[in-house]
Amino acid sequence: MTQTQSKQMARLAYEALEDKKAKDIRILDISEISVLADYFLIASGSNKNQVQAMVDNVQEELHKAGFSPRQVEGYQTASWILLDYGDIIVHIFDEENRLFYDLERIWRDGAFISPEALKEA
Repeated sequence: MTQTQSKQMARLAYEALEDKKAKDIRILDISEISVLADYFLIASGSNKNQVQAMVDNVQEELHKAGFSPRQVEGYQTASWILLDYGDIIVHIFDEENRLFYDLERIWRDGAFISPEALKEA
């Protein structure tokens, strides 16, 4: 997959999260420090229903664009749901688990980027 495609996927996922009122959406470019993916998107919701709605919307929007997740973990409990799309990985937390796992600290060597940076070709 090209860098342009992973940017497109990340942009669509960001917009889908924003559409469901996700809190504190962070986009982390990890392409220089990891072979796992190009981008992590990290967001949180205030309750199980919102977290699952965010996941559903991300999957729906990416599916419309022709992308399918390789793996989805944690949907039933909705405390930390991971959507693995290969070049992007979306982490959606409830607020308590986001603070506990603190992925932003663990992956601090990555570069936080703005949503506008995803629009650049």
